[in-house]
Amino acid sequence: MVFEEKMIQNGDPEEEEEEEEEEEMVDPLETIRQKCEETEHCAHAREKLEACETRVGSRSETTEDCTEELFDFLHARDHCVSHKVFHLVK
Repeated sequence: MVFEEKMIQNGDPEEEEEEEEEEEMVDPLETIRQKCEETEHCAHAREKLEACETRVGSRSETTEDCTEELFDFLHARDHCVSHKVFHLVK
């Protein structure tokens, strides 16, 4: 009976350990993507994308969108990521 009371007061210790483990997990793909976005080629593509978004956002009526710039940026980032991510795959 005493053990059950302590469990009620303190909670299940296994649940706490599982929660701590989940908080520590970081997706390595996201980390690599962030690092690749900082490279010179990706930074240049991001600047073009941001300039396009600013230009399109400043106009009230336009048919222009930034699809090409977005694809260029994603291509540059994914190209960088592809060289690094496969070393992490087991």
